Amino acid sequence: MTRRTRSATATVAVGVSAVALTIAACAPGGGGDGGDGGNGGGGADDGVITIFSQQGADSDLNTNEFTLFLEEEFDVDLQFETTTWDSASAGEARQITLASGDYPDAFLLIPWVNQFSQAELIKLGDQGVIRPLNDLLEENAPNLQAAWETTPEWEALSTAPDGNVWGLPQWNDCFHCTYPSKLWMNSAWLDAVGLDQPTTPEELREVLTAFKNEDPNGNGQADEVPLSGTPGANSVLPFLMNPFVYVPTSTINGSVPASLALRDDTVTLQPTLDGWREGLRYVSSLFAEGLIDEAAFTQNQDALLALGDVAGDPILGAATVGHPGVFVTVGQEDGRDKQYDAVPPLTGPNGSPASELLSSVAGATFVITNNAGDEEAAKLVQIMDWMVDFDNHLRAEFGEEGTAWDYPAEGDVALDETLEPLFIRYRLSGAEATQNANVAWGPLAQYYGSAEFRGAQVVPEDVYDLAGYERRLFEATLPYAENSPSEAFPYWNLWVPEEQSADLATVQTNVEAVVLQASAEFITGVRDIESDADWQAFQDALVANGSEQYVQIYQEAWDASK
Repeated sequence: MTRRTRSATATVAVGVSAVALTIAACAPGGGGDGGDGGNGGGGADDGVITIFSQQGADSDLNTNEFTLFLEEEFDVDLQFETTTWDSASAGEARQITLASGDYPDAFLLIPWVNQFSQAELIKLGDQGVIRPLNDLLEENAPNLQAAWETTPEWEALSTAPDGNVWGLPQWNDCFHCTYPSKLWMNSAWLDAVGLDQPTTPEELREVLTAFKNEDPNGNGQADEVPLSGTPGANSVLPFLMNPFVYVPTSTINGSVPASLALRDDTVTLQPTLDGWREGLRYVSSLFAEGLIDEAAFTQNQDALLALGDVAGDPILGAATVGHPGVFVTVGQEDGRDKQYDAVPPLTGPNGSPASELLSSVAGATFVITNNAGDEEAAKLVQIMDWMVDFDNHLRAEFGEEGTAWDYPAEGDVALDETLEPLFIRYRLSGAEATQNANVAWGPLAQYYGSAEFRGAQVVPEDVYDLAGYERRLFEATLPYAENSPSEAFPYWNLWVPEEQSADLATVQTNVEAVVLQASAEFITGVRDIESDADWQAFQDALVANGSEQYVQIYQEAWDASK
């Protein structure tokens, strides 16, 4: 059975690396026409389908049980070329593969790792590197077609202005993902220092100071790290600066317009506002007092997890991430992950807005290249369509029925109690998790995670039980949703014209890089936040790197969308 529901609109990644936009002209073909004309025909069918993808440390897609199942089910030979879940490494590997000209039949990606942006899709489609999917979907994807009828927003997100579907994005209505910049704080440490959760920036300073000086882990050593994060998605900046100025998100590669907001229909570059300087002044003062981990501006997510999982007593007081599993292994024997609770948005001169990014990312996680033969392309679409079905989605994402998930029993209650329960997911840990680490595709298979699908899972009411983890995230997100920002810029609805896409890729990457570097330098003292000359140099650098064109392109796209 396939169950579907209408969903909210989704997030887009528009900016791209210049490498992907300048693929050598060796790729055959030109623009597509929605069918197989122009560049639809691919390479010869050789019985092997090659796929570039991303895999976790405990998974091997070539030996994955779900891969083997699909090979038998669809009579195909799937061969994966893989990179890691590290965003920077994965993005670089994808660009190198494309630029080489020796790319696989398809790309299957994870949106929160790295995926194709809308601008890339238009450019690569015009170059003939990727095939239009329209006819393939019409002929081979009945589940997807039905889903699009129920959720036309997904079809709209997938369809370029020229009418072509150059790739498929995942449709994933993830409530807790919509507010990714949360502060998770060690409540056991709060008890140890006799303080409540902070509600203002200065109360947070008081808490972090206590974490640093009062030995809350009780081991007699000054080993506590009050607050940490990573550049990009887990940056400390959005949560800490929102009380002063709205900060949508942070990016390390310019993949999203992280510094843009919408004020009274006017696209605004937030770092040009006085509030940005005030926010940096506050964060800089925390850093100067030793309250923010120096590595928070350089380390990757693996290093953050190692900090949270350090042997012995926990040493991490708080982290700015979407959920605790980013910085501490959930379900470990000492139960340290249960000590962390979400702190609601802080209130300051700018109020208490929560950074908001809708959770389905525009662009594409699945594309078929011109190297795939027609039969191989059809098989790839059939596999994707198979995963759209509700029951098949469970097998594809989680694993085997009875081990990773089950159908509900009488009396079970859904996460969203207004919905009929559809399934119960088992959160595995320890040896059981290790044994089941290579049985499903996990986030690679989340192609139709509708609000109903996610909300109808059975979740225990004990949020600290491993099985209740999703409810823990759901409840932690409620105070953030209550502070939904008025300035969120819905760039996810916008397709920038092809003739502007290359310019946008350049200026977005450059401007966001300036914002990332300068903000870190102001915080760490490389630049003086109190120096008007240093601040003006930052503003001048934004302009020199194309900030005016950056804002203008998005303003025109926004105006055209209304």
